[in-house]
Amino acid sequence: MPGGKARRVVVNDRMQKRYVYFLTEPPGRNFHPEFAPQLSPAEMLRLGVFGGKYMTDCAAEFPKAWFARAKLSPSGRDPALNCFGVDASQPLSVWHAKGWIHPDDPRGWFQWYCRYWMGRRGEDDARQIRRWKAIRRHVAQIKANCRRGDLGCRPAQRQALLHWAYDSRTI
Repeated sequence: MPGGKARRVVVNDRMQKRYVYFLTEPPGRNFHPEFAPQLSPAEMLRLGVFGGKYMTDCAAEFPKAWFARAKLSPSGRDPALNCFGVDASQPLSVWHAKGWIHPDDPRGWFQWYCRYWMGRRGEDDARQIRRWKAIRRHVAQIKANCRRGDLGCRPAQRQALLHWAYDSRTI
């Protein structure tokens, strides 16, 4: 940490064995100036993202408080758990095919974001921040096609934005 020692994290879950990274920033602080997510990982999990399946085997890596009210489905993805009750996810195989997965974060952007939130900084940050910024185009589409506050308008697009830490409930 700035002025202190970096904290070492060792990950052992279904997708990573003995993966090591270091937390060099305080949790939730010192983000890149162009990266301003509207929701924390804990808020996202509480609202319902990724059909509740995303974080079911790697909770030990993150604060217990993130999971206190998280909508999770250990047995399989359940779109009804999503904030907007719709499926707005593509399978991990699609993410791999499109080259969106970095070896450090085999679960994709949200895993990167959770680790970034906790204080990890690394070689993939610039790419992931560019991807986060590019998703903003969906905000403009909702604004152009929906009345403000009409959460039933474009629910899949709203859910997708939520997966990227944009609070689409406020659009």
